[in-house]
Amino acid sequence: MVELFAGVGGFRIGLEGASDAYETIWNNQWEPSTQHQDASLVYRARFGSKGHSNKDINLVSTMEIPDHDLLVGGFPCQDYSVAASLSRSGGIEGKKGVLWWQIYRILNEKGEKRPKYIFFENVDRLLNSPATQRGRDFAIILASLSDLGYVVEWRIINAADYGMPQRRRRTYIVGYLKGSFVADKVDAIEDWVEFDGVLAQAFPFRAKEGTVSAFDINGSIQEVSANFNKGKKSSPFGNAGIMKDRHVYSVDAESVYDGTIQTLGDNLVDEDFVPEEFFISEEELPKWQYEKGAKKINRVSKEGFEYVFSEGGMAFPDYLDKPSRTMITGEGGNAPSRFKHVVQTPSGRYRRLIPIELERLNMFPDNHTYHPEVSDGRRAFLMGNALVCGIVQEIGRSLYRFIYDEAPVSTHPIHVQRNPRPVLTLDLFSDEEELVVNKPKKTFKLDSTKRLLIGLVKKDNEEYFLKQEPSKIYYTGNIGTFPSTIALNKLYYFMPHIKGKGVRDIYLIKIVRVGSKTEIRPEVDDKKAPRLVFELEYLESLSEYKMIHLNFQHSFTDTFLGRIMTTRKMENSI
Repeated sequence: MVELFAGVGGFRIGLEGASDAYETIWNNQWEPSTQHQDASLVYRARFGSKGHSNKDINLVSTMEIPDHDLLVGGFPCQDYSVAASLSRSGGIEGKKGVLWWQIYRILNEKGEKRPKYIFFENVDRLLNSPATQRGRDFAIILASLSDLGYVVEWRIINAADYGMPQRRRRTYIVGYLKGSFVADKVDAIEDWVEFDGVLAQAFPFRAKEGTVSAFDINGSIQEVSANFNKGKKSSPFGNAGIMKDRHVYSVDAESVYDGTIQTLGDNLVDEDFVPEEFFISEEELPKWQYEKGAKKINRVSKEGFEYVFSEGGMAFPDYLDKPSRTMITGEGGNAPSRFKHVVQTPSGRYRRLIPIELERLNMFPDNHTYHPEVSDGRRAFLMGNALVCGIVQEIGRSLYRFIYDEAPVSTHPIHVQRNPRPVLTLDLFSDEEELVVNKPKKTFKLDSTKRLLIGLVKKDNEEYFLKQEPSKIYYTGNIGTFPSTIALNKLYYFMPHIKGKGVRDIYLIKIVRVGSKTEIRPEVDDKKAPRLVFELEYLESLSEYKMIHLNFQHSFTDTFLGRIMTTRKMENSI
């Protein structure tokens, strides 16, 4: 993998969290017109300097970029119109500084060695820009990728629609070079978009009735730039679609999701851990209330015309029981602002969000952006520019399944703290106490009528299951020894049984599949002994361990969650 416009490594975290198969061999991060390269400092601190380029991508020769299988990047949203044709090279040239054309240059100059797969992220308005020629910019991107030999699908995804802690809508673009494993699987493009494709498998949806759009993008890139959708008031692109051989099929998608969710409140740290400078004083509070409130202001334009500027009110403070609003680059600093998040603490005081909370809203590891040379304000800026790692992780897992026809396994899930270099001292808070009790939570409703599987944890795996982490994998013994009377399609929850202790932790069963322990323990000779593999998501714990008699071979019990919960009060959320 090569990561362009890498920021602080959101693509890397998400894809490494999806599977150990993703290996970043080269990356580039350059912030123009900025002497202090904060994102590059953080990236190198977390991942090391090997393969890291802190140089203007316009000045990087394609020869400097190693050959790779997957090119990723969150390229800036700009005007992609074509300025001229380069007759000598037969290529195209966009406006100066438009970084999309650097992606095109790299793919084009790689020739037969260009990557089989591409994965990009951009703002949701990309499909509708510019206002004077709706959809033209996206048409230019699709046409240029088609001319390079790629089949391309896209989707606008709001992270909050799939249980993630921020309402952040972004366009995700995934492409497959003709002749690659995935491109060869694309058959009926309608089914691919709505049911069978990489993005549909990662984030299921239902198509809105009457939103199908199908058309061809005709002409040279220069002609597309000049003429596409000219004079039309709306873009022809739906928020989910595919382009193959310049033929476009798209629909508008409505998300389908019934899993756990995360809210803004789930990601806050205890009030006692918040530095005093993040609290809003009583003197400053009216200024914040004014910025957040509805207002009408008489103004005069540069041409001398009088007009009324008006804007509606915003929630103040921000709702804790919903995913957060979209984070922007201006989130940092103590100056009153309409767009910064403000929460009310249990003591009644108002405060801004601290950097660790902003990282959690993008699903980065805690303190990922902490660096002695990077201010809190810049940390907020870096998160305002970042993507939601959970989205990348799910797309990465789906892409892996299409390439290898097996389940992905990662030893670096997105919640794992990357170890900083020794030069860093993580003393963000004055208290020496670690934020052990301040891990992000999830909101959910336990259903006592759902079936529960209790499985014995072997001695060599007890330490793994004693740690309350967001995700776990449980392996049964040889698949032939698993009780045939247990209906896998009816299982919903899982509780690990620790010998001598009993059960405590409740997990949601996300996937049941066939696999082997070699996925996470290569030293185990397990290939000839297929097992059932349960991929689990941690929900909550009982107040104490409860002893349970295991029925089947002293290893499993199939029951209802309500049977275990009878001795405690049911809770709706944590």
